[in-house]
Amino acid sequence: AGSDCNRPHGATDEERIREEDEEELSGGEEADLRSSSGRGSLLTRRGITLRVLLKDGLVEPGDGVLAIHYLGKNFVGDLLNDGKIRWVETGQIFNSPSAWATHCKRLVNPAKKSGCGWASVRYRGQKLVQYKTTWLHKYQPSADMSLVSEEDDDEDEEEGKTAVQADEKNKNNKPGLHDVMVSRRTDRERIPVRYCTLGTRDAARDPHTLVELSAFSAINRFQPFNVAVSSNVLLLMDFHCHLTTSEVVGYLGGRWDTNTQLLTVLRAFPCRTRLADRESASAVEEEICQNLFMRGLSLVGWYHSHPRGPALPSLQDIDSQMDHQLRLQGSNNGFQPCLGIICGPYYHGNQGVASTITPFWVVPPPEQRPNDYGIPVAVEVTYVQDNFLTSDVLNEMMLLVDYYRAAPDLVQFSQYWCPDTTMMDKIKGSLSCHAPKDQAYSQILEHVYSQLSNMQ
Repeated sequence: AGSDCNRPHGATDEERIREEDEEELSGGEEADLRSSSGRGSLLTRRGITLRVLLKDGLVEPGDGVLAIHYLGKNFVGDLLNDGKIRWVETGQIFNSPSAWATHCKRLVNPAKKSGCGWASVRYRGQKLVQYKTTWLHKYQPSADMSLVSEEDDDEDEEEGKTAVQADEKNKNNKPGLHDVMVSRRTDRERIPVRYCTLGTRDAARDPHTLVELSAFSAINRFQPFNVAVSSNVLLLMDFHCHLTTSEVVGYLGGRWDTNTQLLTVLRAFPCRTRLADRESASAVEEEICQNLFMRGLSLVGWYHSHPRGPALPSLQDIDSQMDHQLRLQGSNNGFQPCLGIICGPYYHGNQGVASTITPFWVVPPPEQRPNDYGIPVAVEVTYVQDNFLTSDVLNEMMLLVDYYRAAPDLVQFSQYWCPDTTMMDKIKGSLSCHAPKDQAYSQILEHVYSQLSNMQ
């Protein structure tokens, strides 16, 4: 085991024992790994170490080849010849991925109890656990793969469930993986509750419980930023949410002016993927990151739909929003807001055919009640009317049409939403609320609507 100075400051004896358990085995034990097979030997998380992977050529030592991305912060490490890790920023040496990950994560989140190193440390962009799996396939092909990494799922959840690799210029502006809302919500009526009735977090409480929004004034706060949203953003977002009976998600691009404290939302970026489809999520989000960068925009928020329910955040949405807010903090913990928007297209409690669109933010719970839920608050927004429908928006609409063309949960636009209004009438009426000043848009949208009709 390494010296105490190599371990996280302030670690308890129990935590140090756990970290030592994950450090290097002796050379004889490593040799036994190759001769053993199946579940009956040394096949545990600590059985395969960085030194094993180095000896067998699956990884190579190098400067800056290891990285941790956690809650919007990045840490870089060198992989040494003996399998230890040197943190570039301080030169500290760590004996295992878990020891380094725990130390770095505690700097961001002091309440973090473990680092889940193999799932959170990346070697040249790939999680170390993938190299562990490769080793097992090669040397213990009969091994039970379920024993490879017992903490992967927990780690993905802890890190905001993101597979996005943002450009270095925007490394603090990384979207979070949109499967934060993997669970399909039911169509049954959900009655929103008031925040004051929630109390302390309760694992038995339904995470889909809807919560009424509070006003900043009701919690003795002022809204800490101003928001302006382009009408084209609303149009594209509303269009996306109307296409399917399942929840959708997308990101918001724009600019944050620290001098005027103004957040300007200029573009919507729909995610053309299923919420639970982890394989395609990474590629979709990488494309969105590139689009943001090419347009000189930053990630400033996200949106999702409640197809048939009220446009109010659930407990799960509240936690997701808080995670996004933490990740979008600027460098040196500078403040940058992250706007959440919920769109409810087919809720029969809406006024008329227009979707309900709800911008919201989450205020952390009081310091004396750290185990409470965050407080969802309504955000006052200025909507800026665009003069015309841009080609970018039209292109995104047509890509969405193509994506959902054969989807089993595609909305049947010939059916009736209410006795005298078809689904097609519904979407047309809602989008007209965000219509550009230039009336030529109507002919363009008619082309889009004709494509929707042909999808039935």
